[in-house]
Amino acid sequence: MTELVAPFAQRYGRLLRYAAGSVIATVCSEVALIAAYGLFDADAQAATVAGWVAGAIPNYVLNQRWAWRDRGRSAKPLTEAAWYWGVTAVTATLAILATSGVDDIVSPHITDRGDRAVLLGAVYLAVYGVVFVVKYIIFDRWVFGRTQAQES
Repeated sequence: MTELVAPFAQRYGRLLRYAAGSVIATVCSEVALIAAYGLFDADAQAATVAGWVAGAIPNYVLNQRWAWRDRGRSAKPLTEAAWYWGVTAVTATLAILATSGVDDIVSPHITDRGDRAVLLGAVYLAVYGVVFVVKYIIFDRWVFGRTQAQES
């Protein structure tokens, strides 16, 4: 029975840690995006990049060291990092396209920059919400989880 429960508990715990790390990274991203766009007058693309950087760095550390509990034992750290940054770059590209597109559409209709900043924050959050599960699967099978399976 333990052989059946242990893998499920490990994966469930990993998913919860991944979700918690994602929440932390999302807060960092949202604050950076809204501040860059609403307070510092960055365009939608630059604000989205600022949000991505602000979230991607803590997300990488939290995923690697906390969610997948790798304490620097990775057999192929460059491969792991390349996969992670590739996946997050694709996600960032989707977010840039979405926020820029929405900004182009709503700018003539919503003149208050603060209101548009909140809307862009919601669009950014929606993009990351949609890819949340896909990223977990990729990270678990090919990025962080793969490294652990190879080392066992």
